Amino acid sequence: MKVLLIYPYFLESRPDPADVAPCPIGLYWVAAALVEQGHQVEILNWFTQEMLPPSLEDFFRDRRPDLIGFSVLNANRWGAVEIARIARQVVPAAKIVFGGVGATCLWRHLLEQHPEIDAVVLGEGERTLVNLAERWATGESGGLDGIAGLAWRRDGVPHAVEPAAPIADLDALPLPARNFSYRHLSLTRGCPWDCRFCGSPEIWGRRVRFRSSDHFVAELLLLYRRGVRFFYFSDDTFTIDKQRVIEISKKILALKMRITWVAISRVTYVDEEMLYWMRVAGCIQISYGVESGSERIRAVLNKKIKRDEIVRAFALTTRYGILPRAYFIYGSPGEDWNSINETLDLIREIKPLAAIFYVLDIFPGTALYRDFCRRAGTGDEIWGQRIEDLMYCQTDPDLSEQRVLEFGDRLRRSYHEWLPGFAEAIELVDRRELYPFHADFLARLALTFSHGDYARKVPVRLRDATAERLYLRALNYYPDANALLGLAVFRQQRGAHGEVVDLLREHLANYGDHEALNVCFGITLMQLGRHREALDHFLPFTQSRQAMTHAAECWRALGDAAQARSCLDRARALSEAAGGAAA
Repeated sequence: MKVLLIYPYFLESRPDPADVAPCPIGLYWVAAALVEQGHQVEILNWFTQEMLPPSLEDFFRDRRPDLIGFSVLNANRWGAVEIARIARQVVPAAKIVFGGVGATCLWRHLLEQHPEIDAVVLGEGERTLVNLAERWATGESGGLDGIAGLAWRRDGVPHAVEPAAPIADLDALPLPARNFSYRHLSLTRGCPWDCRFCGSPEIWGRRVRFRSSDHFVAELLLLYRRGVRFFYFSDDTFTIDKQRVIEISKKILALKMRITWVAISRVTYVDEEMLYWMRVAGCIQISYGVESGSERIRAVLNKKIKRDEIVRAFALTTRYGILPRAYFIYGSPGEDWNSINETLDLIREIKPLAAIFYVLDIFPGTALYRDFCRRAGTGDEIWGQRIEDLMYCQTDPDLSEQRVLEFGDRLRRSYHEWLPGFAEAIELVDRRELYPFHADFLARLALTFSHGDYARKVPVRLRDATAERLYLRALNYYPDANALLGLAVFRQQRGAHGEVVDLLREHLANYGDHEALNVCFGITLMQLGRHREALDHFLPFTQSRQAMTHAAECWRALGDAAQARSCLDRARALSEAAGGAAA
């Protein structure tokens, strides 16, 4: 069969779409299972409407798929429905299937309300969708009975078969990296905890299944050979099995994979030995679900972590040169200014170097949603509205939306005001073999202040001063290229060109092929009128539009119009090629 797997658009735009932009991991695993059975599969990431083809009708008419599968979260279910309606009109014979956590939790509602959906895959999709595709491809009689983990209409009434048994041996699944490129990987499926705002217990049953370290690293290596160098390890808790994590780290090092990656952990599942091996294997950030500084609010959310565990995890993570990122939730049942102030007190103590603040939403499949349905005496009909989500405060007369907005504003504003102080307070473990990693950590953090997220956030004060001090501190550990470049640019902007020359001349021998450092050095030499020397730093980079443009300026200053024209033509050709590639 010709199969299209689609990650559909969300209704609302996001100021920082990084968390929703990539296709869900499960889509790639389902695709790999279908490919192994001989199906032709295309994955389409349409997470914003701007990513859609100019004409969906023409697209489906051209592709003529036999099966269209949608990866559905709660917030993009309407995108899936609207695309499915168009597909049904253009290719009426195509089978349309919804899957993913949003579809699993709302299967009955989706089948009742949207006739364009033929079936819904419940939970883990690899075996169910393969079995379904085979049934449709062969045209077996007997309908869809007997396919575990499937919901469909029997005699017009939504009907679901028993859930498919969880796949016991995850290593038996074919690796998606043999056919696709992506950055998100998972070592595990499931989470043993039972947070009231999370759908994982409903989907996975509070049981954790593991892939072997060999299977995980094999996937990583395939992607590395495809040119991927940065990865998200997106497990609910990547670090839940300490020895497995250390094995993976050591295997990354043994295979000499020069990669960087980020992970998610629970504050109770990290220690110094693990953090050491994670850092030297390329880990640069760990995200922790803190949720609230109030013990009372954490109890309401059934987030069973203690304050001292949170403090310990953030201190250790920072000490090993890994950026600790905190997730916070506000607007929870019983939230008030006292609990918000407790969260602010905890933030001041743990000093997270990145933080994400979410208003509490209620999603199907969670304990909070079941409570809401009981309180409101309702079912899933609310999702017939064209909305992405339901904020908890919209269901609680004691918690106004305006007050919740004030909570969020206070949390974000305070955090950004304190950030420079958090950066100044960093304490790193004194282990000489970690010095290059410490320099890298400090330089990366400095970049967020000088050119990254914090440079764009107005409440973050002293950004340049903080960045410059971090660059200097990085260089005290090791001559890191990013730290050298950042510090050189600051001095260049101040007109201290002689200092830039001294700084880069001392270290450039170690980075002779580093384009950005050479271009920076060349620009400084130009400012000093040393155009002939500057050419030595531009001309080796004939594939750089910036280097060729500056080389043309040098040749003009030296009176060689022909050479200037040649370099400028080269720069224009590179610019046109880049524009064509982007298009």
